[in-house]
Amino acid sequence: MDPEMNKLLKWSVTNSQASVGAEAEGSAPNATEAAKTMTPEMLSRLFGGPSDADLMRAAMEVLHDPETDLENKLIAFDNFEQLIEGIDNANNMEPMGLWTPLVQLLKHEETEIRKYAAWAIGTAVQNNPKAQDKLVLMNTFPELIAIATTDANQATRKKAVYALSSAVRNYQPAMTELSKSLPEGYPTETDAADMDAVDIVMDKLRSTPVEASA
Repeated sequence: MDPEMNKLLKWSVTNSQASVGAEAEGSAPNATEAAKTMTPEMLSRLFGGPSDADLMRAAMEVLHDPETDLENKLIAFDNFEQLIEGIDNANNMEPMGLWTPLVQLLKHEETEIRKYAAWAIGTAVQNNPKAQDKLVLMNTFPELIAIATTDANQATRKKAVYALSSAVRNYQPAMTELSKSLPEGYPTETDAADMDAVDIVMDKLRSTPVEASA
């Protein structure tokens, strides 16, 4: 069951019981106090607000809208990243056709957009083999490695490393594909289940001097 619908059901049962008890005692139930326990998400479900899928699509449209300013794009990206923290929403990205437009944003001229794109990718694939496999099929590793080692913005580079780390941990096909795109001098047969070995690769990426990679 949808978590918010579950909360709404519990709220309904609790307040129905409270109402029955109040009537038995000859007093009216306090509707104002009951309403205070309603969350915005519960109200959205109750009154038919936009679904997570609707919000995800809308956010991606904003991100690709040339008329939208950077501030509002970043707000949309923040909302999108929070939505795909849920594995169901992350897995719905593929049937909704959201993976390609998300990956395209890794090449955006604004470093903040590139940062959020890497961040969202890392969130979507974390502990999620289905999404990890999608990233392998899309051959996204060369672009993420380039950002991790050459982007002028340190925060953006860190998010690219986060995306790579999330993509390969405990998923050997992704680790094998990443190894093919790594610069010379990196380990070539890293075990994706060996966290220390994965950390060695990520630390090396993280510490790459930008000047040396330009």
